[in-house]
Amino acid sequence: MLDRRGFLGSIALPSAAAIAAFARSTGASETGFDRDAWQEMLEDWADSPSQGSPAQIAADEDFWRMPQQAFAIDRSLINLNNGGISPSPRVVLEAMRRYSDHANTAPAYVLWRLQEPQRESVREAIANHWGVSADEIAFTRNASESLQICQLGLDLKAGDEVVTTTQDYPRMLATFRQMERRNGIKLVLIKLPIPCENDAEAVARFEAAITPRTRMILMSHVINITGQIMPVKRVADMARGKNGGILVVVDGAHAFAHLRFKLSELGCDYYGVSLHKWLFAPHGTGLLYVRRDKIKGLWPMMAAKPEQDDDIRKFEEIGTHPAGPALAIADALAFHQVIGDARKEARMRYLRDYWAQRLASTSDGAAHPVVFHTSFDPRFSCGIATFQLRGIESGRIVSALWERHKILVNGITHEEFEGIRVTPSIYTLTSELDRFVGAVRQIMKDGLAA
Repeated sequence: MLDRRGFLGSIALPSAAAIAAFARSTGASETGFDRDAWQEMLEDWADSPSQGSPAQIAADEDFWRMPQQAFAIDRSLINLNNGGISPSPRVVLEAMRRYSDHANTAPAYVLWRLQEPQRESVREAIANHWGVSADEIAFTRNASESLQICQLGLDLKAGDEVVTTTQDYPRMLATFRQMERRNGIKLVLIKLPIPCENDAEAVARFEAAITPRTRMILMSHVINITGQIMPVKRVADMARGKNGGILVVVDGAHAFAHLRFKLSELGCDYYGVSLHKWLFAPHGTGLLYVRRDKIKGLWPMMAAKPEQDDDIRKFEEIGTHPAGPALAIADALAFHQVIGDARKEARMRYLRDYWAQRLASTSDGAAHPVVFHTSFDPRFSCGIATFQLRGIESGRIVSALWERHKILVNGITHEEFEGIRVTPSIYTLTSELDRFVGAVRQIMKDGLAA
């Protein structure tokens, strides 16, 4: 078993680059980032033991001290809405500043001749980590853009049907509804149990909605409002045998860099991501995976030349834009690799269980008992969970947690349920979760009376 310094010495080049990037960061006088203190902490972290399985390391608070200090966050509040958008670690912020400063020395030269070509090494690094070809990866601004390229870029005609769930992301549902009005397609919505603890049932509900006119399935890898993990590969395998091959588009905004998986293993045709969620990349960065044989048949949202028909880069033709956000994705990936896919997933699940099980254990006899809309089975959930207190409107609880305790969570209002979504991150302290649990327990006991 490697010690932690041995681990850092053995990891792939992008991860070693992360340590070098930390060490190169500028001093506190320029950015507020104390290089010497950070380097000393890294060395201490590298020397401390890291033996054990990912599940064991997930509970090792010493291991997580470095990641907790990697973010320039405001600890006067408790941010438990990282599922909306996450802060980036200091190394990513420093990279963004460095690229922006460089670009502004001579934009027409630096942006287009120096920085834009560097995207290719970032593309290759992302593709290698998630097990696909660099020629299947395009950088976008968010998951919505990635998924709308797929929704709007396929030649769907009047009468063609698309299948998705009532729990999928509202913007994607709005896109299909506009296509109904504009193009005459038909949107077919299926309902899933909340939570869904049977993959076969989920696949069966998708299959039952398919008709001879079905052309596309849109599904979430992790449903944003509950944290439900969906059986993407099983749905994709089923869809491939229907109607000559039904196209499967996957919303991976809450799975990418949260769960351990390879895109190459999923079997889907398209996959859209917001990298500013769980990869901690710059805000306004996303990713679109298109299987190699599907690139030509997908139109970009902004026009591209015919010689780009087979080129994944046609989806990046958006006019003048800064190069820094895309280039700093490499720093976010390197930081992610230092933590490790399996350990990060285990820590996210550990933090979810830490607060959720404490609430569940005190629910009996409470004036307002807790109901969870998320499974605790690790096959069906990870770091995201949604709960509800019986007898109190969830929106009022969200407001009270912020106004009284400066705890930020996300209220969920859906036609099938309501609740409070809680999304810690790897920088979250267990003491912060204790404060959150204490505040909710008080509400469970006394309600929201002043």
